[in-house]
Amino acid sequence: MSVNTFYNLTEQPWVVIAICLVTLTIALFCIRFFIMYWLKKWTSHTKFIFDSLFIESISKPLTLCTIIVLLTIIEQGLLIQGEPVTHFISFSTINIILGLVAIILFFDRFFIGTINYYSKESAVVFNSQSIIKGVIRVSVLSVGILVLLGTLGISITPIIASLGITSLAVALALQPTLENFFSGVQLVIDKPIRVGDFIELESKEQGFVEKIGWRSTWVKMLPNNMIIIPNSQLSKSRIINYFYPEKELSVPVDVSVHYSSDLEFVEQVTLEVARQVLIDHEWGVDDYNTFVVYHTFDNSSINFTVMLRAKEYFNRFWVKSAFIKALHKRYNQEGIVIPFPITAINTSQETANFNNAEH
Repeated sequence: MSVNTFYNLTEQPWVVIAICLVTLTIALFCIRFFIMYWLKKWTSHTKFIFDSLFIESISKPLTLCTIIVLLTIIEQGLLIQGEPVTHFISFSTINIILGLVAIILFFDRFFIGTINYYSKESAVVFNSQSIIKGVIRVSVLSVGILVLLGTLGISITPIIASLGITSLAVALALQPTLENFFSGVQLVIDKPIRVGDFIELESKEQGFVEKIGWRSTWVKMLPNNMIIIPNSQLSKSRIINYFYPEKELSVPVDVSVHYSSDLEFVEQVTLEVARQVLIDHEWGVDDYNTFVVYHTFDNSSINFTVMLRAKEYFNRFWVKSAFIKALHKRYNQEGIVIPFPITAINTSQETANFNNAEH
């Protein structure tokens, strides 16, 4: 392109405006980039968490502030050669809206980031983070909308006055939803279940608690599918929490031996096997004081229960399986008999009955 051609293009006002506008936009966003880069580099050397949260929270609001600065320069006529633009659009109104949106985004991201941080430190916050985040976002958005309306000159007094009647109507219309919400709050405060707990429902379904939400609780069952239960229904039902007050639990194993067995020797051998299994197995509690309890004279055997200990409910199957295999092998070595079921027929009594019947 020749110099004359370039001069002719630049003689057009809109070309000059476009070039200056693009240049200014690039310059402002470069400034924003270097500000964010410097702040992130500065906060990376500190251990204080809230300065990092502050920097992460101002990323998008700072972009909106950059646009506000750009629009302000345009409005002042620095790039339009003194021509008024207010008859097309009110840049001041746009700047106010963008400024309030930036403030809303900042507080939303800052509070949500704070909840995410403390959810790693506190079990209460971790279990209730979805509900807390929802309440915070609704509150920030509601206050932001009211401030925006008031700033734009719209009276919010009638809106606030009508909230009472509106709230009553909404409460009646959303009664099931509100019931589930407050039931979720009750579950979070009382903590009968927590995220990650393994529970058994009243309907006998078992699974891990994945999420306690506004309306429902999500439980991941062992077959890897999900059951979703309304909070109101869950709060009224009986639940077995296998992770409360601790994850460890007893694992009873029923065993039978022959009537001719030496019960003292059987108990000694059984305890030796049980203790060794709990020590060797990765999911056994090695310091648990296992014991044996005889309880039944059965038809063809003497029955007793061996009490083991597993680290979690789901681990009990493998601990029990390892114990049964080890015990069966040891019983064979020691000559301890696990009897088959035996049914005896007393032929003399049966014959006597037959003879009496003939007479």
